[in-house]
Amino acid sequence: MRPLGIFGGTFDPVHLGHLRLAEEATNALGLAKVRWIPAGRPALRESPGASAGQRLEMVRLAIAGNPRFELDAGEIESDQPSYTVPTLERLRDSGVCGQQRPLVLLIGADAFAGLPGWHRWRSLFDLAHIAVAYRPGYELQIANLPSPLAEEFCRRACDNPDALSEAPAGRVVPFAMTPLGISATRIRELLAQRLSPRYLTPDAVLEHIRHHSLYQET
Repeated sequence: MRPLGIFGGTFDPVHLGHLRLAEEATNALGLAKVRWIPAGRPALRESPGASAGQRLEMVRLAIAGNPRFELDAGEIESDQPSYTVPTLERLRDSGVCGQQRPLVLLIGADAFAGLPGWHRWRSLFDLAHIAVAYRPGYELQIANLPSPLAEEFCRRACDNPDALSEAPAGRVVPFAMTPLGISATRIRELLAQRLSPRYLTPDAVLEHIRHHSLYQET
């Protein structure tokens, strides 16, 4: 069974860096699809600039036309704060992905280094594999990881993406991706200053932002 990529985030707004990460992960890791899961109420950051419904719609617009991408509105529809472990537990229900489907959580190297600060972070390895995106030439350095995470990485690291199909969860696979200096923070800053973020986010997303006057200072 080919693994399913899991890509969660605030996506406030979704941008080309997000899309490129998901696309390159699909190719590098042999994923069947990538399931995008916008957070409803992000637990570890300030309130998003756009509503949950607006962020869901922007992701829907951004991934339209790519048959390897699919949208999951489960966290948007929930009234609970969004944490990754409960999200993965929901996906493991028999009516969703089940217990045996290989799931691969997609995160960046910086987020991975901060994993010990996540809610119930050790449980992540029981629920999914973790694929860590890094810039070419800047591989993960064990010496730079917090010691508890470094121990888990040494136990679970794998350089063969084919191994992701052999178990539902538990491995850590780094993969290189094209570095793109794009951030949602910068896009929001440009919009607040009435400047154009064109070519940083898909045109359909930008049109949605403009139509609904999102991220503009009053």
